[in-house]
Amino acid sequence: MSEKICSVAIDGPAGAGKSTIAKAAAARYGFIYVDTGAIYRTVGLAAKRAGVEPRDEAGVLDLLPTLSIRFDYGEDGAQRMFLNGEDVSALIRTPEISMYASAVSAIPGVRAYLLDMQRNMAKTTSVVMDGRDIGTVVLPDAGLKIFLTASVEERAKRRLAELAAKGDPSTYEEVLADMAQRDENDTNRAAAPLRAAEDAVRVDTSALTLEESIEHICALIEERFSLGA
Repeated sequence: MSEKICSVAIDGPAGAGKSTIAKAAAARYGFIYVDTGAIYRTVGLAAKRAGVEPRDEAGVLDLLPTLSIRFDYGEDGAQRMFLNGEDVSALIRTPEISMYASAVSAIPGVRAYLLDMQRNMAKTTSVVMDGRDIGTVVLPDAGLKIFLTASVEERAKRRLAELAAKGDPSTYEEVLADMAQRDENDTNRAAAPLRAAEDAVRVDTSALTLEESIEHICALIEERFSLGA
């Protein structure tokens, strides 16, 4: 592990493989992996449980001070999300909570409330952080910024395979529609919309296998920070 603090920001649309690739890269170099999307998913789950509509800005903001949100890391290095002491890591990965997360993350007050939590991680340790606005808002001074994408059709296929492995009965058409809607929401929201930072390296994984994508991102990290695996 490098003694210097390195920060890698990976942004991109839902289903681009950000989490899987970022997690693998972080593990390879001994960095901490931070899945910021999981934080917003946890807020979305809290809103659903409280009966608050995710686009009800006042309702969601009133809910925030009542929540205890933290993340920890298991022996396998996987990030675990806790809501008021409950491990909700599996519960936040459903299509319904994805839509809740997209809606609550569009509320400026929610993003401001969670910003310090995300930034503090990169101040003291090397991180690979993924999300929608990491390179543009959360870590604008990141040493390496990557915008990871793939066609919406390819991303829907990948997400469908993930859901099917968990026993979710969603169809390709449903997943594709949800993916397209989330792209629309994330790209056009007023607060920190999804876009590539001006100095981001753009990587399209549509024609790449997962292993090829990981190797490509790791090569960028090694080159930027003069690291060896």
